[in-house]
Amino acid sequence: MVHASDGWVPEAYDGLVLRRWPGATAAALITVVTLGLIAVDLTDAAARRWWAERAFATDVVAGILVVLITVLLVDQVLRVRQLKDRAYATAAQAAILMAQATRAKQSVSAVINGSGDRDTALDEVRTYMTILSISAPVLIDARVSRTFLEQAQRLAVELARGLAPGVKASGEISTASDARLEDSFQRLRSAAAPLLGLLTAEQQSAAGRGESQ
Repeated sequence: MVHASDGWVPEAYDGLVLRRWPGATAAALITVVTLGLIAVDLTDAAARRWWAERAFATDVVAGILVVLITVLLVDQVLRVRQLKDRAYATAAQAAILMAQATRAKQSVSAVINGSGDRDTALDEVRTYMTILSISAPVLIDARVSRTFLEQAQRLAVELARGLAPGVKASGEISTASDARLEDSFQRLRSAAAPLLGLLTAEQQSAAGRGESQ
């Protein structure tokens, strides 16, 4: 599991890292070319004389190579920082959604078991659906967060089924509905683990409190 203190780009964003890899490849290629020219200059007297006779061209080529390497390396550093910032923002969104999922699941389970208030459960589920809709554009971008989003959508279906009329009419139906809801919730928790691992316990708790206020 990746933690915020590790200082590494989260595994959940490996798809984004792959899309940014050509920049690092270009920087490495230009570095290899530069080292190759240096090696030729040190070992080949004819090449050294050729460059010496063309001092202006030599200076221009050297300057261009230095600028290209600098620009590409700085670009990679900035992209990795942006990737980390995006990962933490996504993790916080997942924590908010997970906190509301817990409340909605508990409320619906109570209704299914006959001890909860249906109106309260409906409010919790509506809030969960709203947060899910807001979070979807953020969560859909990377592989692991997209898996979490898919499980969150499945939980939404089970929450709606749990509040459907007639669920409490039969003990067998209510038991099966509660079992499906519990299974869907546990799958959501498992999918959330890689994302929530980026946040400290205090940050996760703050995300849940912030949503409930």
